Amino acid sequence: MTSFEEFEPDWASPPGETVADILASRAITKQAFAKRLGRTTDEVNEFLRGSAQLTSEVAVKLSAVLGASTSFWLAREARYRATLERLASHPAEASAEEWVRDLPVADMLKFQWLDEDEVKASKDTACFRYFGVRDVAEWNSRYRDIHDAAAFRTSPTFNSDVGAVAAWLRRGELLAAKIPCGEWSREGFAATIPEIRALVKKRDPLTFLRELKQLCAKCGVAVVVARAPSGCRASGATRFLTPIKALLLLSFRYLSDDHFWFTFFHEAGHLLLHSEKRLFIEGIASMSSSDEDEANQYAARTLIPPEFEADVRNVKLDAREIIRLALRVGISPGVLVGQLQHMKRLGPDKMNRLKRRFSWE
Repeated sequence: MTSFEEFEPDWASPPGETVADILASRAITKQAFAKRLGRTTDEVNEFLRGSAQLTSEVAVKLSAVLGASTSFWLAREARYRATLERLASHPAEASAEEWVRDLPVADMLKFQWLDEDEVKASKDTACFRYFGVRDVAEWNSRYRDIHDAAAFRTSPTFNSDVGAVAAWLRRGELLAAKIPCGEWSREGFAATIPEIRALVKKRDPLTFLRELKQLCAKCGVAVVVARAPSGCRASGATRFLTPIKALLLLSFRYLSDDHFWFTFFHEAGHLLLHSEKRLFIEGIASMSSSDEDEANQYAARTLIPPEFEADVRNVKLDAREIIRLALRVGISPGVLVGQLQHMKRLGPDKMNRLKRRFSWE
């Protein structure tokens, strides 16, 4: 499998594209950004287009203004320049055979995402049909934002595969297309969150998933649960399929109620708080960005409202007291255990018997 570190895209994406996405997500104008960077607007425009080189001085200022390390921005620039050079000397696309080798075809067959007879006839044709593309170049163009979403990161342990993440996202797109939705309404979705939160107490996933999907669809959000194939370590993702319809994709990765609900509200936070033009993938991009922090805080506050924070900090750490407090807070005991573990009041191996476990069968 090809890791993000090894992936060689067939396009040249300047660091300015990453910067532009961050500016859009934080509603920062180019004029305000130029002032904070100590540059003119024209100079900023040249940098965003990739026509001006990113120097060490600019990298230091980008780190201070936007976040990520100076070395990240310099590496981003070096990768861009190296890609320009490589494309100039080797313009040919990767072959379809090479491309297919980086897809989780075995799991795609196992999960019945691909037709076995079609794969036997022509594996690359079957995969092109699955993604709705004609060739490798079109696939690269359509799914380039997966690589970009992973690029703004600080964790050295990031090792999800591009093809596996793309296959999972495509499954989400295909299933979302079958879900009738109202038009996207940020206000409507925000107003529905209390109703959604009430589902946290329900035990049966067949029941709470049906109600969750119905509530979200009214607000223009197609909720899809799709198992992640090998190589995809994502827990959740959000992206807008159209200006009026959003996809909120969940992998149910850990098959426990605490992780499922925290991931859902984290992704809901992205939809409510952040840019409608960006792809957010939770669980593969360890981003130390304000967007990720805000989504985490939104999820935590939704599950544990401020009026219960002191109770959670002081609850006696035995099963009976945790269950009693969970009832008062209006969440399941397992979700409360997950939050206590996140706060480090409980170790990761403590009280896990209170979590509800699920299976794919």
